Amino acid sequence: MVFIEGGTFMMGDVIDNDDPDATPTHRVKLPDFKIGKYEVTYKQYDAFAGRTERPLPPSDSLKRGNRAVTYVNWKDAEAFCNYHGWRLPTEQEWEYAARAGGKKIKYAGTNNVDSLSKYARYDNNSAPYSYRVGSKKPNSAGLYDMSGNVFEWIGGYYQFYPDEGEKPKWDSLGVQSIKVMRGGSFREPKYISATYKRVGTLPEAEEYDIGFRCVDPLEN
Repeated sequence: MVFIEGGTFMMGDVIDNDDPDATPTHRVKLPDFKIGKYEVTYKQYDAFAGRTERPLPPSDSLKRGNRAVTYVNWKDAEAFCNYHGWRLPTEQEWEYAARAGGKKIKYAGTNNVDSLSKYARYDNNSAPYSYRVGSKKPNSAGLYDMSGNVFEWIGGYYQFYPDEGEKPKWDSLGVQSIKVMRGGSFREPKYISATYKRVGTLPEAEEYDIGFRCVDPLEN
């Protein structure tokens, strides 16, 4: 776990301010918290699954070990975190950490798309499977794979972003069952790995490019 000092930042597409799913940008204040230095690995999840009598997730006939675990749905990801006294991150925590304390930065580690390959696994520099965690450079907060490798589950449901001073709004179509994933993955183009980019899916999803990391909210 890496300690992240709390603070206030502008959340959303602060780079171009034109992503309809990440605007309007809005001010968020967060307390101190800790977040996983790496995505949860097969080795870690397999140990948890054995202790809690859960089935092991597939690994596509590849080595498991320190690869980012995939094929884990939202409920089981949250259960893993809870088992260790943690939880899944909020969108606010995840983005703040990916941006190393809310810095104005597009990708986790760089604003320069030409150097993104040093920090992230995405479609043009990866094979179709998760990689060993920490195989690319970290962002300036010391966190690895916040952009790329595997999508990461977020704790809460999808909501439209609020205008400044307002509360978040539920989707008008009533899809409160949609969960959010962050960070992009090895099968997605570069732009999906932007720190503000949001992707929604059903919590039951178990995909070969969805993983997670945990947060310690430091509340106890």
